[in-house]
Amino acid sequence: MNDQRHDTPDRSTPPIAPSQAPLHRRGIKSYVLRAGRMTAAQTRGLEEVWPRLGLTLDDGRQDLDALFGRHAPRVVEVGFGMGASLIEQAETHPDTDFIGIEVHAPGVGKLLDEADKRGLSNLRVYREDALRVLDECLPEASIDTLQLFFPDPWPKKKHHKRRILQPAFAELVRTRLKIGGILHMATDWEAYAEHMAEVMSAAPGYRNIAASDSAPYVPRPAFRPLTKFEARGARLGHGVWDLIFERCE
Repeated sequence: MNDQRHDTPDRSTPPIAPSQAPLHRRGIKSYVLRAGRMTAAQTRGLEEVWPRLGLTLDDGRQDLDALFGRHAPRVVEVGFGMGASLIEQAETHPDTDFIGIEVHAPGVGKLLDEADKRGLSNLRVYREDALRVLDECLPEASIDTLQLFFPDPWPKKKHHKRRILQPAFAELVRTRLKIGGILHMATDWEAYAEHMAEVMSAAPGYRNIAASDSAPYVPRPAFRPLTKFEARGARLGHGVWDLIFERCE
């Protein structure tokens, strides 16, 4: 997660209708793969735990009841970073199944190592492009919550097209959520929060659970863990904005 800054939202171009927006925006990624040194624990996670908890695109469309061996609420987190929040949620809510999606090897390795050490069986992990996982691997109307916490804000105007929250992404998520399921977003960049509110307010089939469109944000729900970075930012006066939209059709 990045340090708190403010950028100016691009209001020069109207939102693209979901039917007009390319699903995968081929050639444009919302992330950049970065090389990083792996710790022994992270390497262990990728080498020893991955065969049990890891998933790939080649596994195809999932039967989630068969995957987890039960019928339970399902939560998907896109871009879990180093995984601390996702691990805490999986450990705190053993009756819920979690799927994490992250492209960076150190974070995937750390999450797998921690999941194994804590004996978690309600967590699976993709190290893949989230758009492809949602499109190719998760069935329609199969998940209760999709979490998008502190995605890269791509603050420069010329990079706004790289932001993962776009009309096509909102529509893809809607098809994977159950009716009544929620898309929960959080960011520490005010201008990205404004972008999220603008895109989601125009997205068909969603309802903002906030009190009104004039106040599109909600206080941090108790079920979203407070990260160390976020707590430090709060002490420094940095803001965090949560948005929760429910699939209504």
